[in-house]
Amino acid sequence: MTPRGSTAVTGLELMTALHPPTRASEPDANGRRHSEHNPGSLGKDPVDCAPCEAPDGHPLLKDLPAFHVRGPGEKLFEEAYDWARPMTDAECTLRHLVGIDVNMAFAAGASGLTVGLGAPTHVTNPAFDPKLPGSWLVGLSHVDQSKVKVGKEWVELDGSLLPSPFTPKGDCPEGPDWYATPTVAYAVELGYEVRPIEAWVRYENGRYLDGWYNRLRDAFLATMADLGVDADLAPADFLAAMDGYKERDPELAIVVSAIKATVKGGLGKLRERPRGKGWRPGEPWRALSRPTWRPDIRAAVISRTRINLHRKIVKHASFTGQYPIAILSDCVVYAFNGPSPLDFLPYREGKPLPGGFKLGINPGLVKHEGTQDVLWGEEVRERFNAPELNLARYIKDGTVTDVDSGE
Repeated sequence: MTPRGSTAVTGLELMTALHPPTRASEPDANGRRHSEHNPGSLGKDPVDCAPCEAPDGHPLLKDLPAFHVRGPGEKLFEEAYDWARPMTDAECTLRHLVGIDVNMAFAAGASGLTVGLGAPTHVTNPAFDPKLPGSWLVGLSHVDQSKVKVGKEWVELDGSLLPSPFTPKGDCPEGPDWYATPTVAYAVELGYEVRPIEAWVRYENGRYLDGWYNRLRDAFLATMADLGVDADLAPADFLAAMDGYKERDPELAIVVSAIKATVKGGLGKLRERPRGKGWRPGEPWRALSRPTWRPDIRAAVISRTRINLHRKIVKHASFTGQYPIAILSDCVVYAFNGPSPLDFLPYREGKPLPGGFKLGINPGLVKHEGTQDVLWGEEVRERFNAPELNLARYIKDGTVTDVDSGE
């Protein structure tokens, strides 16, 4: 399709183009065809989100006091990681901080994901169903990361060195909070029982984003191959091919950036906020009239992306005893003596740890984001008096200009 406006608009339009809201019916008695709902699409009419899925200022919340601040017990808050911790004494004796970054992480999170297609249904005291998309009010504070299931085996970990999988900041939840289905399903996967208090579920559902993911994945892989980064390269060859790939053809590098922006922007459009002057909280805004205004789908993709990353981190920790010191969205930083991801990723005879991090260009695999000295990390945190400053934000080139603005 021809790009439509911004990359964000193009990402959204691609979803609709692959699942048009209507289709031609079978011929009637007179041989005429009519427009009918296209199964698997979001339809031609917008649907209301659940109150917990509504962003602040939404008409569903117009009766709330203006000064009221909703917490996670009232508001679904599925966002990407922004977490860091102080380095241990042992980590401070190591030489390097190595950042790895998940390729097309949010696209990978959308692949094969079942999302709601229609309006939500409210249920109380439901039995949790990991196959049913929705938003669940459930307590997860009892999940103990020091003892979790990895596959079919229980393993013991240092939970104090891991972020919680349930919150963007990595802190442990305190009470019943709202979560998307992939987050609650992960608590069950870790070996813990969950008992939702209530939920907004979507019985009409499907893998709406599969075709969207496939198109963008194919475009990304084809463009990277043209830049000399093939999908079947050995780990060391892949790292070498990625080194300076943008300089080989700056125009193709722009295409790569556009593909990535189409993914993130398209997902962001699913929860587009009010724009322009004149809007007041409680009033509808233009994006709400679109069938593709679906904050629940955005939340499910982000939830699954964060859970996918945590699963790999746990697998890596259980096998190597290594724990991340910082995570920002899809970038993870480890302390190690060697400067390369190959120095700490557990490859055996060229094969990666099953279920862990794997070097490669395919969505969901990882690339080298950057390496800095441990002394750099300590100096930066000391300079800004911030022992938990997120070093993943600066690992690429080591430049730290303004901590407050995140530049």
